[in-house]
Amino acid sequence: MYKEMYERWLAADLDDADLKPELESIREDDAAIQDRFAIALKFGTAGLRGVIGAGTNRMNVYVVRQATQGLANWVKTQGGTQTVAISYDSRIKSDVFAKAAAEVLAANGVHVRIYEHLMPVPALSFATRYYHCNAGIMVTASHNPAKYNGYKAYGPDGCQMTDEAADIVYAEIQKTDILTGAKTMPFAEGMEKGLIEYVGDDCINALYEAIEARSIRPGICKTAGLKLVYSPLNGSGLVPVTHVLADIGITDVTIVPEQKDPDGNFPTCPYPNPEIFEALRLGLELAEKNGADLMLATDPDADRVGIAVKCKDGSYELLSGNEVGVLLLDYICAGRIEQGTMPKDPVMCKSIVSTPLADKVAAHYGVECRNVLTGFKWIGDQIAKLEADGQVDRFIFGFEESYGYLAGPYVRDKDAIIGSMLICEMAAYYRAKGSSIKEELDRIYAEYGRYLNKVDSFEFPGLSGMDKMAGIMAGLRENPPKDFAGDKVVKVTDYKKPEETGLPAANVLIYALESGATVVVRPSGTEPKIKTYFTTLGKDLAEAQAQKDKLAEAIKPILA
Repeated sequence: MYKEMYERWLAADLDDADLKPELESIREDDAAIQDRFAIALKFGTAGLRGVIGAGTNRMNVYVVRQATQGLANWVKTQGGTQTVAISYDSRIKSDVFAKAAAEVLAANGVHVRIYEHLMPVPALSFATRYYHCNAGIMVTASHNPAKYNGYKAYGPDGCQMTDEAADIVYAEIQKTDILTGAKTMPFAEGMEKGLIEYVGDDCINALYEAIEARSIRPGICKTAGLKLVYSPLNGSGLVPVTHVLADIGITDVTIVPEQKDPDGNFPTCPYPNPEIFEALRLGLELAEKNGADLMLATDPDADRVGIAVKCKDGSYELLSGNEVGVLLLDYICAGRIEQGTMPKDPVMCKSIVSTPLADKVAAHYGVECRNVLTGFKWIGDQIAKLEADGQVDRFIFGFEESYGYLAGPYVRDKDAIIGSMLICEMAAYYRAKGSSIKEELDRIYAEYGRYLNKVDSFEFPGLSGMDKMAGIMAGLRENPPKDFAGDKVVKVTDYKKPEETGLPAANVLIYALESGATVVVRPSGTEPKIKTYFTTLGKDLAEAQAQKDKLAEAIKPILA
């Protein structure tokens, strides 16, 4: 079957000039043909993600058109405005794929609002809500290596598409012939007919206003004299992040020059991911040179932000997503109580793999902490439930350990623009009162205990990778571990059993251990990896780290 599909692509008159030479070059390589054509990229709630190239198992205009035809078929059954918002980041071909999607929608009579220039995930979520769209499309592969691109689909609430809608779209995609099944119309014709329009400045300004309205202590940054180094990691964050920071009064901002301009090759790091040191190295060097108070880096689609803070001895410390999440939660709660802006019955949300320290901090401030499945759409889902009850203002903050934060219901995905704004505001406030982010983190640990949260990943590449991962998860369920490194398992929570968790089914296992530590095992939803999350609690960092190391060693043979 895959050989026939390959021959069909080879014979077709393809309008992407890059695909033909690639197809020609693998003519004698059966493994390469199989890799590209034996399966198709699966459309799920995270949309599509894959290596850019020729074939059904690659990201290219034909896969994008086929997916968009499926989406258009679904939109046409939805009534409403019959409009879809589109944005894209700096990845290779992101603009090409965004335009290809617009051309398919327009040919199907669906209206399009597309950003004229690259803009991040939160801007897409906002435009989807602002224009009362039926759906949104974000062309990005988030923090994957440069050879990847992807296509995230959003529902009318600006949240990533629900499983039900994604299943319908996927069924429509499967009915659509990949080379000939999608209707398409030239972009210029779509513009002429009024079917394709650019997102207006009114929408962009409304996004900035919505973010700035969530300031906890307005005006604090104007007099703090904060010195900042910022890296957009060659992605889409530069314009929106610097715009908002300038608005709140942060003017001493040095941009990492090598990472300033959009560049889908991400020449300075293997993964443009603010979670890894290599991506932040240049920013850290510049912060040290400049004596900056703070260094920030946003990922290519600017939905996540990583930071490094200056310590008393002049060195810089990278903070984890859990630490920043807890710091922001503490800052927002204390600040809103002090300012008299805390809503009645406030709610914060976090993913089940994020630190239990947040539950403790929330309880201290009288905030309800809702734990949801991994994936920011589940936090968006909680906001939607509050909105349906007319209580959307109760939501004050949501975060995931993977550096995603949101304070306010104006969008339904993580937002590195507001994350950057509140981190800077927090730094300015602590500085004004003679403290620092690092000192406040130490205060939190002194008050609640020295929690340590670490994530390890095990990669399973190739076509057999998914089968191996499934086998490991099945093995853990059939023969549950009695202990890890002698630390007895006192409770196993299997998120495949919604009747026990009260949450939708998910392939996640959480082991609570006698020492108070937890081990979480889950396959990644977007990459061929199994992730293990460790939470340990010690009298100091060394004790917590030693416990984590013991647990990690014990789990290695199970995941080998």
